[in-house]
Amino acid sequence: MANLSELLVNLVYKIATGTRKVRMILTPLGGMFFLTIILLVIYIAIKMDQLLHFPVFLLRPWNIVVSLPFVIMGVCLWLWALWQFVKAKGTPVPFNPPKKLITTGPYAYMRNPMLAGVFLMLFGLGILLHSLSLTFIFTPIFIFFSILEFKFIEEPELEKRLGMEYIEYKAITPLIFPKKIKSTMLSALCCFIC
Repeated sequence: MANLSELLVNLVYKIATGTRKVRMILTPLGGMFFLTIILLVIYIAIKMDQLLHFPVFLLRPWNIVVSLPFVIMGVCLWLWALWQFVKAKGTPVPFNPPKKLITTGPYAYMRNPMLAGVFLMLFGLGILLHSLSLTFIFTPIFIFFSILEFKFIEEPELEKRLGMEYIEYKAITPLIFPKKIKSTMLSALCCFIC
C-alpha cells in the first residue's frame, strides 16, 4: 500500500508541477473521473435499494423537507470552496492546483470543504431519493475512501509541493469538521450566496 501511495503521490506531484499543456489536458479528465465516481455511487445505491427491496423512508413531503438543507448546504459549501480556487487561479483538481496554499473562505475552517460539501450533498440526495443504501451505506463508504485518498495521496503531495506552509496549516486546521462553526463563517457563506 505504501509503495502504491508513494507512486501516486509522485505522479500527482509530477503532473501538478509539470507543463501547462499536460495539466490542461488532465484537469478535465480528473474532474470527470471524480464526477463519474459520484454518479456511479448514486446509481449503484439506487439499484441496491431496488434489488434488496429496501423500504421507502421519509415519504413526501418529509423527504424534501429533511433533504433540502443538506443539499443546499453541500452545494453552497462546495461552490464557496470552488470560488477560492477561481480567485487563486487554480482548480480543485490536484493536477492543476493554484500556486499558493488557499487558507481563505471555508479553508480557514477545514482542509477539505469541497469533500465536506459533496458528503452533505450525497447524504441529502439519499434522503431525497428515498435511498436507504445511499444515505446509510454508500455515503459513509464514500466518505471513508475519500478521506483515505486525501490522507494518503493528496495531503502527502501538498506537503511535498508546499512544504512547511502546508504542514503548519494541517496542524491547526481540521480535515473536514470545523472545531466550532463561527458566526463569521456562516456570515461569509450567506454573503457568498447573496
